[in-house]
Amino acid sequence: MAKDVSDTRQQILRAALKCFADAGYAATSVQHIVDDAQVSKPALYYHFTDKAGLFRALVHEAHDERYRLITEAIENQKGIQAQLEAALTALFAYFRENRELMRISFATMFAAPGEVPEDAACAEKCERNFEYVHSLIKQAMKNGELDKYFDSQELAFGFYGLVNFYLVGHLVCKDCQPDQLTAKRIVELFLAGAGPKSPGGKN
Repeated sequence: MAKDVSDTRQQILRAALKCFADAGYAATSVQHIVDDAQVSKPALYYHFTDKAGLFRALVHEAHDERYRLITEAIENQKGIQAQLEAALTALFAYFRENRELMRISFATMFAAPGEVPEDAACAEKCERNFEYVHSLIKQAMKNGELDKYFDSQELAFGFYGLVNFYLVGHLVCKDCQPDQLTAKRIVELFLAGAGPKSPGGKN
């Protein structure tokens, strides 16, 4: 019985994702979702309070799954380079497999009032995910792995900026497929910088 309830919830989420991705939040009705999911409205309302609650559930799931993946990916990694490469490799794989969910999740950050439900951007979860990466950088600075010319927040924002460019690029261009090699190159660029190097390997 519990499995049937869980299966129905996932069936509704999958249908809602397709509807929101195809038509947008405002143009999608509960009727569209239940028709696509082949369930009744009472079944939908058993799992979700309303359309807004369903949309928020999808976006929350995206943020929570990304957090789970990156924390698990670095669990046994030593050193900031290995940690960041492992986190990005896991993140890129998730994006490739959940492109529409990520497109909706990113869009909530730039939506005008009324285009998506209130609190759909999950500010607190975005901050949690950022602060996790920030904590890795702070620890790496304490360990002497990163230069203290920049403070930890500047470094965290710099890394996030590099990563988000690739993630947004993947959402707007299907030919852009970041992978493990991309992750390695992003981390190398972040750690080494783009300035000219002396023969000894330092700026």
